[in-house]
Amino acid sequence: MATIELTNENFASHVQDDGILLVDFWAGWCGPCQQFAPTYEAASEANPDITFGSIDTESQRELAGAAGIRSIPTLMAFRDGILVFSQAGALPPAALDQVIDGVRGLDMDDVRRQVAEAEAQQGAPSEQG
Repeated sequence: MATIELTNENFASHVQDDGILLVDFWAGWCGPCQQFAPTYEAASEANPDITFGSIDTESQRELAGAAGIRSIPTLMAFRDGILVFSQAGALPPAALDQVIDGVRGLDMDDVRRQVAEAEAQQGAPSEQG
């Protein structure tokens, strides 16, 4: 499957889809981004069950800002609408394969439970008097 271009208009709908979405934040002037591009494209061809998206941080500044991108390339992985991985830096092929395998192997019921617990703790009143 070819990599799809993600924009402000279509990002949320792709994130909310069931399954795995990998997102590469990049820019044309970024050397490491250009080095990572063939690795990312090869992974997209080898994993047709995963959606691979890319965000040009130059043309999608608002989206990159909302995602908190501070360094590029940055790779994010979403599964069933939940951010499960985020890392800056170009990954070699073997490391990208490890990320893909790790995201595939997640127990999403456990992930959802952990997210719910974290949200409950953030909403709990402080015990400081």
